[in-house]
Amino acid sequence: MTEDFTDWIGRSEEAHDVLDPARGNALRASMGETRALVAGEALPPLYHWLYFWNVRPPEGLGPDGHPAKGGFLPPVALPRRMWAGGRLRFIRSLRLGEKIVRSSTIRKVETKSGKSGTLVFVTVEHIVSGESGVAVMEEQDLVYRDAPPAGAAPAPPREAPAPPAEWRETIMPDPVLLFRYSALTMNGHRIHYDRPYAIGEEAYPGLVVQGPLQATMLAGLAARRLGADLATFDFRGMAPAFDGASLHICGEQDASGANLWAEQGGIRTMSARATTI
Repeated sequence: MTEDFTDWIGRSEEAHDVLDPARGNALRASMGETRALVAGEALPPLYHWLYFWNVRPPEGLGPDGHPAKGGFLPPVALPRRMWAGGRLRFIRSLRLGEKIVRSSTIRKVETKSGKSGTLVFVTVEHIVSGESGVAVMEEQDLVYRDAPPAGAAPAPPREAPAPPAEWRETIMPDPVLLFRYSALTMNGHRIHYDRPYAIGEEAYPGLVVQGPLQATMLAGLAARRLGADLATFDFRGMAPAFDGASLHICGEQDASGANLWAEQGGIRTMSARATTI
């Protein structure tokens, strides 16, 4: 029987935080940036994901390390939850040191059936405001799915020649980087830092590179190469990326912005689109 989550549509919650420069600088250092940001500077694109921690006590966590189901998000019975993509519009810059508020609302819950079984998609709208008003309008797409069948684990990543791209940066997503990003975003999902769990329970060949981390790298590449503040950024996960093989962060400029993607072992793991103000 298909679960009915109609009552969850329209549910809202609000969170408050302060853009502490130390948290943003910790991510910059983790990614090899040497210059520290100071209070008053603009927050880099997608760094707002480092804030608004949702810290639950141990009894408030599920076996995968995520907050237990129910509460704000609907209690979907499917065991696997992923952040599949999103769309962002940047109204103005957030400034390090300012107070921020995030208003979140569930906009859509859809159940679909496909080759991989039943999927439930939840769309959450976030509006992030600073001391001068609304700064970021965002929609996040969450997907719930069943556990993969035995023997369905994807192949381990492999090194492969990278096809040409106008822009290309290469990183090695090692366990330290993945652990640090999980800690900085207070993301307890064990697939990013607990190798026995990732392999034994969720049937992955290694630790999974966070989708938001890949999106942050792609947005940063676009902002640097386009030389302007971003107006919009849309992204979609295409395949999992893992530790142990090079991850290429790529892009190509066009008349209105840039097409971007991440790839590993010849497989695109994320696609994105950025435009500038």
